[in-house]
This record gives sequence, C-alpha cells and structure tokens, in this order.
Amino acid sequence: MGNLYDDVPVGVRAEIDDLRRRINRANYLYYVKDQPELSDADYDKLLRRLGELEGKYPQAITPDSPTQRVGAEPQTEFETFEHRVPMLSLANAFGEDELRAFDDRCKRFLQMDASEELEYDCEPKFDGLAVSLTYIDGIFTAGATRGDGYRGENITENLRTIRDIPLNLHHVSQIGGDIMSPPIWRKPIPPAIEVRGEVILTHEEFRRINEERETTGEPTFANPRNAAAGSVRQLDPRITAKRRLTMFCYAVGACEGIEFATQYEVLCTLGDWGFKVNPDVRVFRGIDPTPPSPPLIKGGMKDQSPPLTKGGQGGSVAAYIREWGAKKETLNYDVDGMVVKVNSFDLQTRLGFVARSPRWAVAYKYPAHQVTTRVNDIRVQVGRTGALTPVADLEPVEVGGVTVSRATLHNEDEIRRKDVRIGDTVVVQRAGDVIPEVVEVVKDKRTGREIEFTMPAKCPVCGADVQRAPGEAVSRCTDIACPAQVKETILHFTARTAMDIEGVGPALVDQLIDNGIIHDPADLYSLTVDDLIPLERMAEKSAQNVVEAIGRSKGAALDRLIYALGIRHVGERTAASLAQHFGSIEVLRSASVDEIAKVPDVGPVVAESIQVFFAQAANEEVLRKLKVAGIDPRVEARRESAAFSGKTVVFTGALQRMTRDEAQNLVFKLGGNPSSSVSGSTDLVVAGEKAGSKLDKARSLGVPIITEDEFLEMVKQS
Repeated sequence: MGNLYDDVPVGVRAEIDDLRRRINRANYLYYVKDQPELSDADYDKLLRRLGELEGKYPQAITPDSPTQRVGAEPQTEFETFEHRVPMLSLANAFGEDELRAFDDRCKRFLQMDASEELEYDCEPKFDGLAVSLTYIDGIFTAGATRGDGYRGENITENLRTIRDIPLNLHHVSQIGGDIMSPPIWRKPIPPAIEVRGEVILTHEEFRRINEERETTGEPTFANPRNAAAGSVRQLDPRITAKRRLTMFCYAVGACEGIEFATQYEVLCTLGDWGFKVNPDVRVFRGIDPTPPSPPLIKGGMKDQSPPLTKGGQGGSVAAYIREWGAKKETLNYDVDGMVVKVNSFDLQTRLGFVARSPRWAVAYKYPAHQVTTRVNDIRVQVGRTGALTPVADLEPVEVGGVTVSRATLHNEDEIRRKDVRIGDTVVVQRAGDVIPEVVEVVKDKRTGREIEFTMPAKCPVCGADVQRAPGEAVSRCTDIACPAQVKETILHFTARTAMDIEGVGPALVDQLIDNGIIHDPADLYSLTVDDLIPLERMAEKSAQNVVEAIGRSKGAALDRLIYALGIRHVGERTAASLAQHFGSIEVLRSASVDEIAKVPDVGPVVAESIQVFFAQAANEEVLRKLKVAGIDPRVEARRESAAFSGKTVVFTGALQRMTRDEAQNLVFKLGGNPSSSVSGSTDLVVAGEKAGSKLDKARSLGVPIITEDEFLEMVKQS
C-alpha cells in the first residue's frame, strides 16, 4: 500500500483489507460466475462500510479499491469492448432522509437557495444486467455488458436475439395517438449513438426456464437477475434466443450530431426511435410534496413509452417512491429501487462526478423482502422425470405481504454450498410471485442441535433406488412407475401449454391415482361422469365439465400432444419443430436418431432421448390407448394458395374466433410462414383486439395490416 498507508491504524488497515477481499469475491461471483453469494443488502452494507473508512482515511484509497471501480473484469471468452463513455454505477440511498441529503448536496454544489426546487426524473430501477448498444447511422452494430464500467464483453450476437432491441432505428411517434406537430422533443436519428439499458427476465419466463432446466438435470437459477445474466452471456446465441429476454432502455452514452436538454427528453426520444422504455417514468419538482406545477411536454407514445402527460402534475419524488414500494410487487419483473436523476443535462454537467458515480443521480433502494425464520424440516419432492428436489419446510413467516411456509433449496449441491441444516435459522427471500428461496444461514444462531441433510438413497414415494448421473446436479428415482412421477406426468399432460384440459388439477389427479381409477394420461379419456361423482368436491355438474374438457382436448394439435407426452429435453418449441417436420406421431416414432437430429432445435442428445422414449413398452401402450380414444393428430400437407404461399404472417392482439395457434396453423397449411415478430421481411400483420407494439412497428415499416375477419375471408377464398 505504500508509505501513506502506514498512517492508517493497524486495526483499520486490517478491516479495509478484509472488506476489499470480501467485496472483490462478491463481485467475481456476481458479475463473472453468475453465482451471487451475498444478498444486495449485505453487499451494500460492506461497500458502505468501506466507503466510510476510506472517507475517514483517504490515504488508504488505492486505484484497485472496489470504491474506485464499477464491477468485475470481463470474462476472457468474449472479446473486450471499450466504452466510449464510462458506464458508471450510482450511489445508493436507503431512506427518505438520505434522499433529502442528496437533494441538499445538489443544491449546495449548484449554489442554490434551500427553498428552490430542482426538477427530478424518477424511474423504476430494474434488477437485471446493464448493457450498451451502439448504433452507427441507425444500424445496430455492437452490444456489450457494463463489465468494469470502462471495458465490457462484446455480446452483440446474443443481444441481436432479444426482440425488444431494434436492429435499425426509426421514428414511431407519428403512429396514431394525440401527437403534437411537430413534437418539440422529436430528434433525428444520429450518425452514432450508444444506448444504455437493462436486460431482464420476467417472472413467468424465469419459472419456465427453471422447469426446463430441472427436466434436463441442469441446476436451476437462483433468481431472475441471475438467469438474465447467464442467458445473455452464453457463448452460443441460440441458447440466448430460447430464453425470451427483454430489455428496457433508459440512457445514452456517446452521441454524435444531436444534443438533449433533459433526461426526460432522452426517454421520449428513445421511445420515438423504437426502444422499449419503462412506462412508469415521472418528473417532479422537489423531493417532498409541492403545489401542482404546469404539465410537461405532452406526448402520446403507446405501450412502452413514458406517459408524458403525467410528469410535473404536482406530487413529489418521495411520494412516488412510497407508492411504488407496494406497487412494484404487481409487476412481472423485478424492480429493486427507484432511480432519481437531476432532469436538466446542463445542471448534470455542472454537478459532474465523484470517483465512482455521478453527483446528479442516486438509486433509492427498497428494503429487500427478506426475513428470518426456522427450517423445521427438509423434505424431498419427486417430479415427473423422477427428479428429487429438496424443499425447506419453514416456520410460517410473512414475506412481502404473503405468508411463506416453504422455500426451494434447488438441489443437494446448493444445500451443501449454503450449508443449510434442519433446525437452522435462515434468511428467506421472495421477489414478486417467484417461489421463495433460502438466501443464507444465520450461523450465529446455531445451537449445535441442527441436523445435516442427506439426499435419500431410496425414493421417498416408491422406495426405488435413487441415482445421480455423472455431471448432473439432480438425483432421480429410477422407477418409471413411481406414483409421484405418474401424477406429475398426468398434470403435465393436462397443462394449458400441453393438452389444455381444464379442471384436472393436483387434487383430482391425486384422487384418481390413489383410488386406482387411472394409471397413465391415456386413461383420462375413458373417464365417465359416474367415475368422478364419488370423489371429494366433485358434484355432477363439475364431473360433467371435466369429462367435456377431456373430450375437447382430443382436437389438440400435434405439437401439443408431443409436448404433453413429457419426453425429456422436449419443450414447446422443439415439439413444434418435430410436428412440422414429421407430420404425425407414427412417422416420428419410427424415425432414426440421425433423422430426428436433423430437425431444427434438435440435436443428438434430444434425438436419443426421443428414441428412448418411444422404445419403452409402457409408452407404446399409452400411445396405443390414445389412438383408440381418437387422439392421433397429424399435420396436414401444405398446399399452395394465392393469399399466403411464401408469405410471412404475424398475429398480434387477442383473436376472437380462434386461438393464435389455430390461426398460425391455418397460415402454415396454406403455404405461408407464421412468425412471432415483425420485421422488414413481414408480408402481412393480422391485428386482433388490444394489439400493441407489433402493430405500431408494422405501421412504421409500412407492412399491410388486416383484421381477424379479413384474415378469415382470405382463408375462405383460399
């Protein structure tokens, strides 16, 4: 550390060294390995303490201190990307007093009177992965992670797979709505610009990915942020494409040819250029409530653009932050705070920066939904593929307004890493409607009576041997006739994304299996009202509804049936590819591994899994019974039509007379190519009710747009 460090007391020196070591480790695990070890609250506590000590002993500050940098070094697997303008992080505020202190600092630095009010832009703070997008002459040319703020990882090809990111910039502000002419915030597309934002994963997609990973024996992600980071930094862009990431944009870095007056103007412009911008941005004068002020610029951009009519209508930053403290739980993605920025860029320039963050912005961090409780037991659940998942039975505790009595422990390795034992006091966390998880053990509260968990050698349901394949994190029951597997298999078969049989839930399936009424999914089709009426909570009308729902499912498409069979490694998209390629179950089951592996989205591992499935006698019997019941869907041969042959068709909004799957199948049968995204190669867009951004994009590109009735008339004529 040099001679200057000699002036620091030995005890303080030791604490600083320890803090830096722990923070650097946390940075490495979080940014490089995507395996966070600390909660946000614990990480912030360490960083704040280090900042306090370095503030008291500035001679201890070194260039490699965590307070002098933003994140960890980029991985070597990707090329290094140099940011023209650093992507700095923000200082944090953990309460309204700290928010007011930030306001006071800004005013003092600007030599403003205490009674004067600054205008602040207030934006929800996403919990994802920060990235930068570079556009040259309006074309997306490069994308990178933040990295250490100065150098990141070039992940351009992965970011190209995110559909929220426009590959070329265009104006969308003149598409419908109440638009001023000309909007005073309208900006030409610059010759070069860096756009910053956050890649995130919705709770719904997070659950889907983890279910697939559990099925394939891969370790599940701990939280949506970790999953988003892991997804966007895959070496194979095809894996990223399957994760259905999304991105909100909120800032610009280097920019040539145009200038902005305010942060709010930046957001309006980004929305006008086709970027996804959070709709909950507001601008207020002052931290605390003030009398109503004149409205800001009136806009009208739809869907993902800021609601420009509401900023500046009175209210305050503090009140808005309090409002969002509860409202954020209703979102389908994670928001862990609110970013407050001085709105004026002129004032931002005057305020400048400190070593690691701008003076003109602060991140207000909401308290994490974390509580402590006791692990009463650790039990094991058995899934439809035989996967054994340990679950913590907790002393009931309220987390974020919801009473939680159990939390996932993911797998045996995760239990070992966190050292969770029966009887431990643990920190439990819940984000949105994501399943609660055990974050860490409060080891100071151990009494010595805690019991270490051991994965059972026998299945807790059927008693069969449990095996863990080399290289897999998941242990599995070896008995394919295990009742737990049968129940989960039937529930998967009846799921909305599979055969979509309404009314057949866990309680009914438990009774049907336990009473020996059914033994596999095919037995559902032999059920009668008389079979169901004797069961608990099953009146005649309910029984009739279930039987009718089962009957309706006989008309399900081939891809739904393939997915419903629960073949390991076969998800919805793979099932669709198999259906289109082979056209029937009979052709698929007789195909060789090499033939199956040639299908898009299918490789040797998946192909072998499919062949193994069809080679099982029990599965052959299920397929035979399904065929006898009248379930043998086939993909009809495609035929030429003047209306659709060779054309790319996109559906958006809610259709009233058919499902979207049915509409896409019609297009495919008539020689067309159904697609889920609008681009310059799209030939036709069919707009249903409440059509959103796809409709706006189609208008901006001049793609022909028709109604559902017009589409059906085209089908009829074809």
